[in-house]
Amino acid sequence: MSSSSGSWLSAVKQARKTALMQDGRIKVHFVFPDGREMAEEYNDATQELLVRKWRAKRVLGGEGHWEIEVGEESTLTAAQRATASSEHLVESSSTPFVTRRDHIKSFEWRIRNLPYPADVYSVTAEPEKSVLVVRTSNKKYFKRITVADLERLGCQAEQGSVSFVYANNTLIITYRKPRAVLDLQRTVFLQVKELLKGSKDGDAATNCTQS
Repeated sequence: MSSSSGSWLSAVKQARKTALMQDGRIKVHFVFPDGREMAEEYNDATQELLVRKWRAKRVLGGEGHWEIEVGEESTLTAAQRATASSEHLVESSSTPFVTRRDHIKSFEWRIRNLPYPADVYSVTAEPEKSVLVVRTSNKKYFKRITVADLERLGCQAEQGSVSFVYANNTLIITYRKPRAVLDLQRTVFLQVKELLKGSKDGDAATNCTQS
């Protein structure tokens, strides 16, 4: 993705956008000049991002599968779950898995199905990268998590912004958003609201103008 807030914001502005307000959720579909698609859902009242997923065209043509960046697996449709199952992408119910949530001032990841004692976990920001490294001192679990929002803006992950807690076999990692991310998400949300101005609940609004 782009390496600065300006270039990423420019890409968002250039994308063809369709927005829909439905049951208190703002649903936005972006189509970028290179053919990639991004779909987002926001809570209109809190402005929190609930879902973000990506889809790229297949090399041999046709539409690819949606890849979830933010949100729970429950946001997958029945057809998508069936496709994932047929391609052996569904993991065992006891396998650790990561989901990401988004809050106004922080990112949050939940790694479920981690049965090890609370004192074995560590989460470190990888120097000069937009990556968090999760490991256990008993060497039973290791995971590198790319902070996609930081990567798009060319920002490094900072240790001082990281915190985590462990409870009920789940490691909850929180990363405090830097000012660049806060400013950008505010700008994008205002653009989406502007696109929806004048439309009614359930009506889609489209902006095909590339600026």
